[in-house]
Amino acid sequence: MNSSSEPSTQAFAISRAQVGDQLAPFSRHTDFDNWNRYAAVNDEFLPHSMNDDAARSEGFPKAFGMGNLQLSYLHSLLRQFIGPNGCILRVDVQFRNSNLRGQMLTAHGTVSDVQGDTVSIDLWTQEDEGSRLAVGTASVSF
Repeated sequence: MNSSSEPSTQAFAISRAQVGDQLAPFSRHTDFDNWNRYAAVNDEFLPHSMNDDAARSEGFPKAFGMGNLQLSYLHSLLRQFIGPNGCILRVDVQFRNSNLRGQMLTAHGTVSDVQGDTVSIDLWTQEDEGSRLAVGTASVSF
């Protein structure tokens, strides 16, 4: 994780971003504690995210997390890259697999294009065994 002094360093680095640059990963262990906090803020207490039996009744091996929480992890990845003065212009994500209870989820990004002050980034979340759960793109500026 980054210390509070790093965003300004990263914001400076974005001005020199090059195609192929990797963003510093953003990771979270996902479980009921994380999901309950997210659900409380968003009033999104879904049985399949709070109870393994409910998830199994829907055909999943155990409880699974909210897709928008994965999106928030990608947002955090972008924010730590661009710093407090950067702007997230666009994020487009497709959810491909479920985030099952107990997984370590890591958000990743790779710079795919640089046009002036706008940087395009390929994004994805990945669980600890290597499967990509969400994939997408973003554009940021500074």
